[in-house]
Amino acid sequence: MRAILVAALAALGFLVANTSQATAGDPIKVDIYKGEVATVNSYIFSNGKSQIVMDVQRATSEAKKLAATIKAKKLPLTHILISHGHPDHYIGMDWLLKEFPGAKVVVANKDIKQDIIGFSTWMESVGWLDAEPALKPKSVKNPDGFDYEKNISVLEGNTLEFDGGGALKLDTQYKPAESNHATTVYVGDLNGLFASDFAYNKVHLWMGTGVTDEHIRNWRDQLATFQKKYGSSNPTIYPGHGNPGDMSLFAELIKYIENFQRITANATSREMAITEMKKLYPDYGEADFLLKNSVDFHVHD
Repeated sequence: MRAILVAALAALGFLVANTSQATAGDPIKVDIYKGEVATVNSYIFSNGKSQIVMDVQRATSEAKKLAATIKAKKLPLTHILISHGHPDHYIGMDWLLKEFPGAKVVVANKDIKQDIIGFSTWMESVGWLDAEPALKPKSVKNPDGFDYEKNISVLEGNTLEFDGGGALKLDTQYKPAESNHATTVYVGDLNGLFASDFAYNKVHLWMGTGVTDEHIRNWRDQLATFQKKYGSSNPTIYPGHGNPGDMSLFAELIKYIENFQRITANATSREMAITEMKKLYPDYGEADFLLKNSVDFHVHD
């Protein structure tokens, strides 16, 4: 009888072990879709059984290309993670939901959801959504508009799980910086920090409307915190804009912020500030939009 019991327990243990292995999923991998509009990155994560995409572009035209990239992998898309409430990271969600009706748009906390709703409401009021009518908020006057309240879900906890095993580790404990609220993702399998718009690489930083001097100080302090927190593990840094880099990217960003503050504080005109920044960063992208709007907000002719 004892032998039978031992054999039964061993068989059960074998079954449990194999079940765990079957649901563990492959190591998490990532593919990058680099948008041309606003140079924003979309990150497509996969565990070999399902996919999660982080951020979905500034324009529907880009979202269509992103959707085709995701479909080519022939794995189900379960979640659309929006890192923060700036439109260059979420405008494509309407198209993605149409192409992947089984996917769910998620954010890491309710503050990010409200940021998205607030930004979209404001953009509609000034005509900025005329080129993206599908993203105009649903209302009494526009009953066929995008239902932000219904279509965006708030996650519980600080992980986003894959179908088939594995999870993304999320962090939102940040002071207002480039955006009022933001999500970063760390993936151990990649030793990669997906830094959202805390990090740009060879692209001018957005320090325009809403990014006050206090926000900029918070931003710089957070970059220094990242240096301390991740210095020993030396992860790859995946920015919101531009190519992945190593830990030296944080030092470059801190220097950029210091130069921007110095130049804008001493400039006698916006033109002068833009010229000085272009001299320091001649190979940086988005000067006509990101840099211009940042200077306009911080320099008063």
